[in-house]
Amino acid sequence: MTDDSLFFTPATELIGLVRSRRLSPVELVTAVLARAERLQPTLNCFITLTPERALAEAHRAEADIAAGRPLGRLHGIPFTVKDLVNTEGVATTFGAVVHRDNVPTEDAVSVARLRAEGAILIGKTTTPEFGSGPMTNSPLFGSTRNPWNLERTSGGSSGGAAAATAAGIAPLAIATDGGGSTRIPAACNGVVGLKQSNGVIPHSQAQDLFGNQTYVTPMTRTVADTALMLQAMAGPSPVDPWSLGLRAHDYIEAARPQGDLRGKHVLYCLTPSGRPVSRDVSESFASALQTLAALGATLEPFDGSGFDVEPIWRAINHTVWRARFAPLVEKHPESFSETFRRQVASAAHVSGVEYQEAMFARSALFRRVQGLLEKADVLAMPTLTRSAVALGQDLFGTIDIDGQHFENVRAHWYPWTMLFNMTGHPAVSVPSGFGRDAMPLGLQLVGRFHGDAALLQVASQFEAAANFTARRPPAL
Repeated sequence: MTDDSLFFTPATELIGLVRSRRLSPVELVTAVLARAERLQPTLNCFITLTPERALAEAHRAEADIAAGRPLGRLHGIPFTVKDLVNTEGVATTFGAVVHRDNVPTEDAVSVARLRAEGAILIGKTTTPEFGSGPMTNSPLFGSTRNPWNLERTSGGSSGGAAAATAAGIAPLAIATDGGGSTRIPAACNGVVGLKQSNGVIPHSQAQDLFGNQTYVTPMTRTVADTALMLQAMAGPSPVDPWSLGLRAHDYIEAARPQGDLRGKHVLYCLTPSGRPVSRDVSESFASALQTLAALGATLEPFDGSGFDVEPIWRAINHTVWRARFAPLVEKHPESFSETFRRQVASAAHVSGVEYQEAMFARSALFRRVQGLLEKADVLAMPTLTRSAVALGQDLFGTIDIDGQHFENVRAHWYPWTMLFNMTGHPAVSVPSGFGRDAMPLGLQLVGRFHGDAALLQVASQFEAAANFTARRPPAL
């Protein structure tokens, strides 16, 4: 394979090519690294590339094939890791100037599990400081551009992972999601972003193990590749109490688009009450619902009132940030962006009682979502209320939706993503079309708690029927 089709070949197919010796790991990794180096000045999606280490691993992978040794599930397949996730011997800066020289001594559990299956790390992808925003920019590395339109954001905070994946640099990416940070950039870049159920992939870097609402996640171009990553990354670990006791699933088999959706009940809602939505998103969502109905699913609307969750999420999340980062900001204020400093400072106004009230509200949200899923297999809603915003969008500015300007970017751009970080239910963003601006749009599907395999089955059926995976960003 010598043309660009190699770069957009799913990992599920690359595995067969590598194992049958029609494509060598060295050839694959060499090509991917060359593409990354070529596109990096345009997209700015990496903080670092690891060519020497990756090629050495590729040569070992090739030797293992030649010698007939046992091969891992992902043998010779390239992957990237977001700069928030620890990688042994490779810089992990968290997008922060104060950690620019940080080099972990061990891999995060998620990284170690991919490498144990033979996957090859090619580099670390960009993130805003500590994953603190829905646009990927930081004082350390600047802004990451969207491959569909270089004047638009790649989203965040896993914007580097999404841009690299959408641009055909590597088929598999480790991302993270604390309020939508995988699903937002997935929708912006036309790729698949899963936030799995709480505990399914152990989080070895969480500091609040029991109140944690952040997730280490897969990001890929297809649902089948997401299932492939999930199969490798999932499973109990003593580092994460929520992972203990969970039973194993065959995610790969679940993600095969077999049969139809007859017997499936889908509850849907366009936006929480009072939230705006663009005409493009509204039309794309209506089309997505038609696709689900054509597959045999039964559709029923649900009431979006009472889902104004951003204040609850912010009270919890920003208090955590203040506890973690206020001492750093006080010591090195010049090293952090004004946006990050402002977010950390905002939690000073949240009392201990208000924080606990937000945690009570979080529990109530869980019960409400559980109630919806007692009578439905899946919930459906748009991932975002509009396509990717401009590259220079200010988190504390207004957001434009069809010519109207709204305060509070989080509450008006991604009102549906934060909810499921707090409740722990699995949620996946899959490509659902394109707007009049030729930018990708996403559909968010939500499954029952620990029903990740069933959710992937619905997502794969939609993906196959909608058939947006063949679209590629403009030539870069």
